Amino acid sequence: MGAIQKILILAPHTDDGELGCGATIHKWAREGKEVHYVAFSAAEESVPSSFPKDELRREALQSTMTLGIPATNVEILKYPVRKFTEYRQNILEDLIQKRKDLQPDLILLPSLHDIHQDHQVVTMEGIRAFKLSSILAYELPWNTLTYDHTCYSIVDEKDLDKKYEALQHYKTQQHRAYFDKQFIYGLAKTRGTQYSVPYAECFEVIRWVV
Repeated sequence: MGAIQKILILAPHTDDGELGCGATIHKWAREGKEVHYVAFSAAEESVPSSFPKDELRREALQSTMTLGIPATNVEILKYPVRKFTEYRQNILEDLIQKRKDLQPDLILLPSLHDIHQDHQVVTMEGIRAFKLSSILAYELPWNTLTYDHTCYSIVDEKDLDKKYEALQHYKTQQHRAYFDKQFIYGLAKTRGTQYSVPYAECFEVIRWVV
């Protein structure tokens, strides 16, 4: 990873990036790497009625800041949740522009096996836009029927603690089972055990340029 300095996280919705690779994001940030984060929707249609419709935007900014991403490196777009297929070309054009503006060394996006319709669009258009770049796909187990464990990111407990702290900013999402502390730490422990370390996050290698 020494040659990789600029990293772009693609999150279909606010919180996907933190859930999939939050500990690794924190690790890279504390190592001094330049991390950028793009979410394509703040899912206004899905925000519980007890919160303002734009609450996820505020939560995402707080969460990514906790992981060490400067607010200037965070962008939250306005695509309607569960309708990304209708905006596939627009999303591709956004990604191509981001490629030109940032020229990142590494892209992170959802798994090829992710069955969520919005995630599929971001992954496929992300691969099209960044086909000449190194690409890793992060794990969201509740959306996958299968997953290729081809890359491990070894993380410290402090990185995992920061991931959990970041996710606590999502007050609108705490009812979801995958925000549970035991699940978050248990998955990292499971992935770490597969590589004989205390904790890890796992990725699929889509493309690796050396």
